[in-house]
Amino acid sequence: MAQLFLYNTLSRQKEEFKLIKAGEVGLYACGPTVYNYAHIGNLRTYLFEDFLVRTLAYNGYRVNHVMNITDVGHLTGDMDMGEDKMEKGAAREGKSAWDIAAFYTEAFKKDLAALNIQAPDVWCKATDNIPEQIVLIKTLEEKGYTYQTSDGLYFDTSKVQKYNKLSHVPLEELREGARIEKNPEKRNLTDFALWKFSPAASTGVKRQMEWESPWGIGFPGWHIECSAMSLKFLGDQLDIHCGGIDHINVHHTNEIAQSEAATGQPFFNYWLHGVFLNIKGGKKMAKSDDNFLTLDNTFVKKGIDPLAYRFAALQVHYRKPMEYSEEGMKQAAAGYLSLRSQVAALGSVKGEVSLDWREKFLAAINDDLNLPKALAVVSSVLKSKLSAPDKLATILDFDQVLGLSLNKAGVSASAVIEIDQLPAGIQELIKRRQTAREQKDWSTADRLREEIERQGYLVEDTKNGQEVKRINKYWIISQGDN
Repeated sequence: MAQLFLYNTLSRQKEEFKLIKAGEVGLYACGPTVYNYAHIGNLRTYLFEDFLVRTLAYNGYRVNHVMNITDVGHLTGDMDMGEDKMEKGAAREGKSAWDIAAFYTEAFKKDLAALNIQAPDVWCKATDNIPEQIVLIKTLEEKGYTYQTSDGLYFDTSKVQKYNKLSHVPLEELREGARIEKNPEKRNLTDFALWKFSPAASTGVKRQMEWESPWGIGFPGWHIECSAMSLKFLGDQLDIHCGGIDHINVHHTNEIAQSEAATGQPFFNYWLHGVFLNIKGGKKMAKSDDNFLTLDNTFVKKGIDPLAYRFAALQVHYRKPMEYSEEGMKQAAAGYLSLRSQVAALGSVKGEVSLDWREKFLAAINDDLNLPKALAVVSSVLKSKLSAPDKLATILDFDQVLGLSLNKAGVSASAVIEIDQLPAGIQELIKRRQTAREQKDWSTADRLREEIERQGYLVEDTKNGQEVKRINKYWIISQGDN
């Protein structure tokens, strides 16, 4: 197999990927806390993970992909303070926490499908794995890593060597960050809850989600869930753990601490993290702010194919910030439409995959998922001297990783429109493109094709010359802009 290099947060460098089991990869991805819709910033992380899973499969590995659903225990403060997000969501909508979890889990799965993100092999809900979490906590207790306060059972981080080995942040800085949510009963600011007690005894307010445990009625902490479920479903196949960069300093650091304390073994060999999607101006997208954009209200309701967002994500490396703007998404949609139309123009007959171009594509994706470079390879194939059938076969082979549904029919468009019936501006672009083609100025011809498509028209080159159709589905620019 070809060498695959991935950036490991644990070592802070690109490393050659080496398996625990021959031919098989165990991959755990932190899934959503299902108290609200996922925003498109969240979804960028799941896109990066999908590109990773597809790259592993393209390299010939069998991937066992596990993703959790957090439906209890994630508090509004990451340091175990505040409300449970599920209970908060239930109060917001006047429904049970169980109904909230079921509804937003299905909404999340719908978003994944719209973005052509492959479903994991295993979905695991926190509430389905309470016994496993209790057993893991008992193991930590027996080994002397826990202590009890009035509100729960806590993990003592002072007993862990190199607690900050994932974050690489000095312990004092981690402690300083924890002061924001200081609990006076905690021995150390970085200590975290393994089991939280139900407040019913002191407040009379009964939680909707609570369970019996050796320490009293309550619910698990957020961090213990992922440790228990990844150990249960992957066991000795702990190859890769993924998530967003916001999980590094707290959630993933605590997962490592408690898991390695319990098992005495390393917890996952590779840790990969995706960087934020920012609103133009550099602000992180978050549900707690007024910049909460969903796939539905950002793309679908504006008539833009959601796969345009997938195409946009391919153009920015997963370890670099990605900026959201409406204009940027329109440009991405135009680029995606252009690619689809170029692939559709190749016809339906597939030839042979070019091994030379495949080697270039593989080198790009195996260099820590360099998808921008992989897209450049696609563009080069389209401009190459390969036959149309071989181009089609090669690009559809690449699409196993890109996931852009390039194997489907071209964009929906109306019947051919006579040139003299087009708006004057489009007629002028068509004439300029024809001149460029006659002069074999293919780069100018391609640029003019993209400009025509941005204005809502599909141009195809046929034996009868240029044919133009009005795009019906997923217009790139609203009708008012045409």
